[in-house]
Amino acid sequence: MIPLKDDNPTRSWPLVTVGLIIVNVIVFLYQLSLGRGFGAFMFKMGAIPYELTRFTDIDPQVAFPLPLTLLTSQFLHGGFLHLIGNMLYLWIFGDNIEDIMGHFRFFIFYLLCGILAATTHILTNINSEVPMVGASGAIAGVLGAYLVRYPRAKVSVLFFFFFIIRIIKVPAMFVLGFWIVIQVLSGLGSLNVGGGGVAWFAHIGGFLAGILLLKVFERKSYRVYG
Repeated sequence: MIPLKDDNPTRSWPLVTVGLIIVNVIVFLYQLSLGRGFGAFMFKMGAIPYELTRFTDIDPQVAFPLPLTLLTSQFLHGGFLHLIGNMLYLWIFGDNIEDIMGHFRFFIFYLLCGILAATTHILTNINSEVPMVGASGAIAGVLGAYLVRYPRAKVSVLFFFFFIIRIIKVPAMFVLGFWIVIQVLSGLGSLNVGGGGVAWFAHIGGFLAGILLLKVFERKSYRVYG
């Protein structure tokens, strides 16, 4: 089940959402331009639990304080599918959350969700030397806020089951509820598995952060739920 769009109009143009998408794409193109240096760049700018829990910068080292990798890691991606999937979710759900928060508040909310998401991952993988990269933790915060704010909004999804392929409209509570259940189940299943992979607990942490921070960042004039 892949979301394609939502039927949820906004009152303002999503300046920050579009800007974040553009920045993520530009950074990824830069990563590709590095050729063989692609991986080294991710180790340099990604959030590595081992480094951040021990305050030790292993090679390749960065020229700024290690905690800032909690921010830089949010704009790196490991491949085209990683980037496209994240940007699709940000495009569909980000505009409405930006609309109810305003541009500046949304930007801070987004980055803060990303930081809390990365922190959750680090606390569950303190010995990992694998860099965590991607915007999915921050975007998970957007999804959490959207679920609380617009549970009944209709979302068009590409549904497939074996040879059955349909585009159907379902409530956001079903799409995002299904998404977070998958993250939780996958996260629990990964507890005894070492090494790299998807940062499931970053998604869970970001999602919860979005739910908890919604009322802090939402403009009062928009606090009409339904």
